[in-house]
Formats: sequence, structure tokens, C-alpha cells
Amino acid sequence: MNNKPLKRRKELQPLSRDHHHGLLLGWKIREGFRNEIEHERINKYVQWFWNTHLKDHFEREEKWVFPLLGNNHPLVKRALSEHRRLERLITANQDLHKNLSLLEEEIEIHIRFEERSLFKAIQEKIEEMDPVAIALLEKELNHPTFNDNYQDEFWSNK
Repeated sequence: MNNKPLKRRKELQPLSRDHHHGLLLGWKIREGFRNEIEHERINKYVQWFWNTHLKDHFEREEKWVFPLLGNNHPLVKRALSEHRRLERLITANQDLHKNLSLLEEEIEIHIRFEERSLFKAIQEKIEEMDPVAIALLEKELNHPTFNDNYQDEFWSNK
């Protein structure tokens, strides 16, 4: 099996950078559990991350990227279903430990799926687009780099 990283088209690179921060979210939740941080404290960060970053990321993917394959494409259907599942885990107000545990596991699975399968198919579609449409897509997906300036760095065990 060839695990050579796929060269990401520049139009999708902002979303791949976002995915890096999503993987860090899972790591931070794991570190919070390892350091026996109160679940409410971890959840405050998760809510902040959702409102300042992840919700917008999902919206950009759903508006600009997924339609390139069509919402009935099996990979897109899976991604949309996983987006809804992750949103439910983030916004649920009960059983924080269970939801945070599931979120920590499922966000990594989701990101790996998008990066390895969905984006590969999307890149093939972008190759077929005309340059004007590609430029529009790049403009819509380009956004300021996420700044993780959350004050309570519970994951650092300070």
C-alpha cells in the first residue's frame, strides 16, 4: 500500500490547514482527559472552536466543495452525515464525557476520510474545471489562518 502523501491543490490547501487544527482538537481533548481536566472546561474550548472555526469550515466545504461531486455522491453523503454527527456531539449539553470521547475519536476518522478519499475525488473534478471557475473556488476557500488564541490552555498541563 502506497502511503505517499497526496499533493494537495492550492485551492484546497486552506481546508487541509483547517483539518490540521481539527486533528489538534482531538489531541487537546485526549490531553484534557489524560490530565484529568474537568469535562466542562474541555467543553468550553470545544464550543469556542466550533463557533470561531469549525462551523465556518463545514459551511465552506458544503457550499463550495461538495457540490463539485454532487450531494448524491456516496463520498459527499458520508461527509455530510459525519458533519451532522460531529455537530450533534459538539452541541449536545448532556453526558459531556461520552460526547467528548466520541468527538475525539470521530473527528480524526472524519478528517482522514476527507483528506484521503473525498479530497482526492474533488481534486480530480477541479482538474476538469475552467480556469475562471477554479479562480472563484480558490477565492471562496481562501480565508484568514485560524488563530488558536484561546486563553485556557488546559491541554498544556501548566
